[in-house]
Order: sequence, then structure tokens, then C-alpha cells
Amino acid sequence: MRQRPFKQVDVFTATPYYGNPLAVVLDGTGLSDEEMQRFARWTNLSETTFVLPPTPAGAANGADYRVRIFTPGAELPFAGHPTLGTCHAWLQAGGTPRTGERIVQECGVGLVHIRAEGSSLTFAAPPLTRSAPVPEQLARITQALGLKAPQIIAAQLLDNGPVWLGLLLDSVQTVLNLDPDHLALKKLGVKVGVVAVELAAPAPALIARSNREARAFGPASVASSPAAVDEPTVEVRAFAAPVGVTEDPVTGSLNASLAQWLMADGYAPQSYTASQGTCLGRAGRVQLLRDASGQVWVGGESVTCINAEVTL
Repeated sequence: MRQRPFKQVDVFTATPYYGNPLAVVLDGTGLSDEEMQRFARWTNLSETTFVLPPTPAGAANGADYRVRIFTPGAELPFAGHPTLGTCHAWLQAGGTPRTGERIVQECGVGLVHIRAEGSSLTFAAPPLTRSAPVPEQLARITQALGLKAPQIIAAQLLDNGPVWLGLLLDSVQTVLNLDPDHLALKKLGVKVGVVAVELAAPAPALIARSNREARAFGPASVASSPAAVDEPTVEVRAFAAPVGVTEDPVTGSLNASLAQWLMADGYAPQSYTASQGTCLGRAGRVQLLRDASGQVWVGGESVTCINAEVTL
């Protein structure tokens, strides 16, 4: 065991202790899988990361560093808040991008491109694979969440490294009122992300238009409605009991896959800010943007709360 540089970073917030904390071991060389997993279990945070030199293949393709990401229960091939938080810590510790412009992170899903925009960092969402969930499984998950079928507008299995069942619900209040049976979700072995999109009216004359009424006409009508603006109210919650996290405060990978789905199917505009962590006393904010090429970018601010060394 030896002393290793360590930071604890709060991600998707500019105010300490209002986002999603991340433990970052800035030198993970020589640690075994079991040692990394034990430390992640000990920190008891939703994720803990270990920074390593890129592999030869990664370095040949421009990677600046490699990161391994652990929850208290398992290793993840990719996750959003660890991507931004690790990059923030790496830059703060003196890391210099090889290109001088974008940072290239190597992780389980391959290379992830990150760009600095003022005080924020933004990553390019990995490719998304999605499909319709099995009806029987969806029914069991609906029951575990305490939802009724009419409250679910749409559902998709979302895979951008981590796999989530994404549920688009009928209102922000429905999202905030959920009180899931986490043991049932753990037994089902499915991580669930829920989201609601409520479009704000841009003019007083349109205030009387009900968000619920707009949604009733389907995604195409929502996207083209006069009430549709670039800043909807979007609320997200993430339930991940199968990997040891009952509710994650703010989740970059889930927000990435939700945005790719919702934007593509017309349920959300091409740029918006998502709120997450409300029910946990947090105020996470995630910026989502789909550029002209169709690439979705996921961003937010990070702040370092602890600078230290850890014995590992």
C-alpha cells in the first residue's frame, strides 16, 4: 500500500454538496480489480474512479488517460458523472490534453471525447442502442415503481454502455412522487430511469394551454406546439438497486441516453437542461444539446470538495 493523490469532486453543480459526489484516485497503477472494488465499496459513493495510463491502442488513437469506474457493487464500462468529474480532477491535477483542444478519455466503451466550455465540461454521448422492453418485464417494473399504465407515455431499453429502462412519465409531479420498492427492482435486475418533460409557454396568451393537453396529441405535436421552447422543465430520477445504488443523485449516462431517445422521437427539443436529485436534497443540472451532425453532448459544472491522499 502507498499514498496516492485523491480528490472528491461534486459533479453537475457549481455549488459544493448539491450535485453528485465522485471519488477520484488519480493514480490507480498496480491496483487489482478486487482492491479497486473494495475501495469503491468503502467510499459508498455512487461511483469511484481510478485514473490509469491509456492502453497502447488507446494512446495510438489519442487517449490522454484511461479511467476505470466502479459502483459499490460492480464495474461500469461508462458513466457520465464519473467522466466529467474525473476529467475535472485530472485537469486540476495538471493533466494536459495531447491535442490542446479536446480531452480524450479511454474507458470500457472505448474513447470518449470531452471539451471544455468555460467552467463546464461536456462529453460526446456514446452511440445508443435502444429497443422496446418485454411487456411482462415492463409490467413488473411498473408495479415496483407504484405506477399505473396511463402514467407511462413511452418506454425504451437504452444501452450506451450501461443499460437502463427509460420511462417517459406524464408529469414532473409523477416523477417526484415515486416511492419505489427498491428490493423488488434489485431482484428484477434492471436499472430504471424516469423522466418527465413539461414545456413552458413562452407568452402569457399561451399559459392556459395545459402541458398535459399538449402531450395528449403525441410527440410530434409537442415538438411543433407553439408552447415548445428551448428550456422545458425536465425532471429525471435514476434507480439503480442492482448495482448497489437505490437512487443516484445525478446521472450523466442516463441523461445522455434519455436525450438521444427523447430528441430523436420528438418528445424534447434539441437542447434543454435537466434537473435531477430533487428528492435527495440535491440540485443537479445537466445540459443536453444535439448538434447539427446529430451528436448529443452532455455537460455540466464540477467543483472539488476534498484534496487529499489515500492509502491504497
